[in-house]
Amino acid sequence: MKRLQPTTQYRKDLKRYKNNPKKLAALKEVLLMLMNEQTIPVEYYPHMLRGNYTGCMECHIQGDFLLIWVDEENDVIELVRLGSHSELFE
Repeated sequence: MKRLQPTTQYRKDLKRYKNNPKKLAALKEVLLMLMNEQTIPVEYYPHMLRGNYTGCMECHIQGDFLLIWVDEENDVIELVRLGSHSELFE
């Protein structure tokens, strides 16, 4: 089982969604898959990023609700960002 390590920016992003229980429930589902080292299903469109986020993975949790993370070779997954395309890729 891997350990999740949120960045400071991820924590700030998460605060914007604290009053949206549906998005938080969907996020929790994806985070459990990451922790348990399960493959993220195709419907979440998991893919590698380029540019400013080279080396990071992204998936679409719900529509335009995205999670960006780095899966280290060790037992840590770094949670980088959370938000919409416009918030993350300005």
